Amino acid sequence: MSESIHMPFLARNLTVKGSPDTQLLGLSGMVVGETRRTIAIDVDGKIKTLAKNVIEFTLDDESELIQGAMVCQRPEDRIHRNYRRN
Repeated sequence: MSESIHMPFLARNLTVKGSPDTQLLGLSGMVVGETRRTIAIDVDGKIKTLAKNVIEFTLDDESELIQGAMVCQRPEDRIHRNYRRN
């Protein structure tokens, strides 16, 4: 598991790579807020709120795909959490 999930997501560029909702695929923007279950991104001046548990995304064009369901906790808890390696 990459160290990027232990870093804050704020002010990083997020790109949705997987979702059951096809309208979210390819959505990209800067992260402006995060709660336990949602991520808010700025897309062309509009704020879009995405549910973490239904998206897979990358941060800052990195190659690793992050499953939103794996990071469904408060941002301050996620930074200090240990994840199992598969």
